Amino acid sequence: MPREGHFINRSNRLRAAMLGANDGVVSISSLMIGVTAAGMVRGDILLTGLAGLVAGALSMAAGEYISVSTQADVEEADLERERVALIEDPEYELDELTEGLEARGVESLLAREVAQQMTRHDALGAHAREELGMFGLAGQADPQQAAAYSGAAFALGAALPLVAAVATPVGVAGPVIAAIAILTLCLSGALGARLGGTPMLPAVRRVALLGSAAMLLTWGIGSTFNITH
Repeated sequence: MPREGHFINRSNRLRAAMLGANDGVVSISSLMIGVTAAGMVRGDILLTGLAGLVAGALSMAAGEYISVSTQADVEEADLERERVALIEDPEYELDELTEGLEARGVESLLAREVAQQMTRHDALGAHAREELGMFGLAGQADPQQAAAYSGAAFALGAALPLVAAVATPVGVAGPVIAAIAILTLCLSGALGARLGGTPMLPAVRRVALLGSAAMLLTWGIGSTFNITH
């Protein structure tokens, strides 16, 4: 392992946080740009943004909780099948573990010896790692953690365009919100890449381009249905 360690242990939290933050910035910025382009007054614009922030954060948290709970249920069901298999057919399970080690390049006799030692030490844990790719018997899915990270990140990301709308005259609110949103997306992409140990430029480029496309599309829709016409 490198001296600085690995970053895979952060992946689930980072995924939930980045998904929430980017969704908050893009969806609320696009929403507010759309209603601004449609000619709504300041009070209606701010109410729309605030309602979107609350609804979006709760929806994001609930969606993460439900989806990750489903993953956790699948992991637990697979672990239970392994528990039963180890009791009912231990020799087959030992053969399966041996074959898995051989497929990874371990010589046959040594693979058998290692499989036996792993089985004596922690049979279920060994099969969870080798067959199911789980790091520990608790699996990798944590619904509460995913919901908390994603919902809070959505609210934080959504708050930035809302503050921009409060502090900016309605006539220039659209471009200001868009500029702040794109800058925020670039910073969040760079931060996510930094925390994940990946190249920054591709992360920044994809969030900026996709976010800009969403805001441009909603601006076009709002302009088409301008209520001041």
